[in-house]
Amino acid sequence: MSNSLGRHVLAEIYGCSFEILNNREDVEAIMVNAALEAGAEVREVVFHKFSPQGVSGVVVISESHLAIHTWPELGYAAVDVFTCGDQVNPWDACNYLTEQFKAGHMTATEMKRGLVEDPKEAVNL
Repeated sequence: MSNSLGRHVLAEIYGCSFEILNNREDVEAIMVNAALEAGAEVREVVFHKFSPQGVSGVVVISESHLAIHTWPELGYAAVDVFTCGDQVNPWDACNYLTEQFKAGHMTATEMKRGLVEDPKEAVNL
């Protein structure tokens, strides 16, 4: 029986608001809130605004990370939500982002990460 260590959702979010996707502060706040909506514990946050447009950033969570790169001129955001354990739902974060970016639609794929045939109990080294 296989168990995965984590779930990695790759989301394509289309038809988003230019103004939101081009504003570093807005994207950062929405990404942090998406992590919290999914039940994650936020550890570190780093975002960068590009010229003339676009934002990239990452929210490091205890359970892994959320990452984004935006193309405001296309109304598009590429998002990764990677979570470990069973307490955080990456789909909750993706759905929250879609709503907050005022998106037309989202397509997404989930990958199981760290498929282990015979899982061992983790130990502190």
